[in-house]
Amino acid sequence: MLKWLIKRQPEAFGRRWGYDTGYMREIVDEAGAGAVMPMQGLGKLSSYRKNVSRDVYAGATLTASKAADCGPCLQLGVKMAEAEGVKAQTIRAILERDYKNCSKDALLGIELALGTIARDGSGEEARAEIVRRWGRAGLVSLAYGIVAAQAYPTFKYAIGHGHACVRVHVGNETIAIQSPQYA
Repeated sequence: MLKWLIKRQPEAFGRRWGYDTGYMREIVDEAGAGAVMPMQGLGKLSSYRKNVSRDVYAGATLTASKAADCGPCLQLGVKMAEAEGVKAQTIRAILERDYKNCSKDALLGIELALGTIARDGSGEEARAEIVRRWGRAGLVSLAYGIVAAQAYPTFKYAIGHGHACVRVHVGNETIAIQSPQYA
């Protein structure tokens, strides 16, 4: 009975977003209901969002998800960004690294994510501007978003459910996704 109840939440999430949560059913069936609890913690990370614009959050999380190279997770992030009201043109520019067509907010998120992933100090100016504009809570929101966007695809790859990015639907278009590049 407990397994059935625990499976319902991911199934509802999957229906809402058109996302395959079969790996979660597998975890519950094969590793036990308790194995899902840490994944729920990741959900809390990604739901903490204070003081930041939609574009900066999309820039950070979509860049991080793309770098983790998971097609379904990136597609989910695109759907969520669209549902938040991020323009398809902005999403496409973020994914295609078309920086001249990104808003200043999206660029700040992209720069923070790329610097975080590269761990080379390149995101310092973006970090300072984010703190200036949205405060520490804004920076923490973006940091949690980056961590969650990387964690889900990484976890799925580790358990044998990862999928490389090839094409993503943005608005009414399908765009080809290049292999991730961090610099």
